[in-house]
Amino acid sequence: MPILTVMPLNKAVEVQAGTTLLQALLSASILAPHKCEGQAKCGTCHLFVHDGRKTLVRIQKLENDKLDTLVGVGSKSRLACQAVMGNENVTIELLGFSSGF
Repeated sequence: MPILTVMPLNKAVEVQAGTTLLQALLSASILAPHKCEGQAKCGTCHLFVHDGRKTLVRIQKLENDKLDTLVGVGSKSRLACQAVMGNENVTIELLGFSSGF
């Protein structure tokens, strides 16, 4: 199974291919921000993918449209609720994350 490494927590978890990054984070008890329950409406689950971007399912129109409305978006940006794990390891950085969530 591929490994998802979560920064700044430096936590690594095994994730089954086909799982969204948000599902993987929540399953690993990582309280990632998300307000719209995975519908790509709020953008609170915006994160950066540092390694393994090409193994994730390609950005679809819904995600791309939401990313276009967010501040601080770059080439590494994805929405955790829309990015689906492939078969290779991925390293992400949670944005605005604090242990107090």
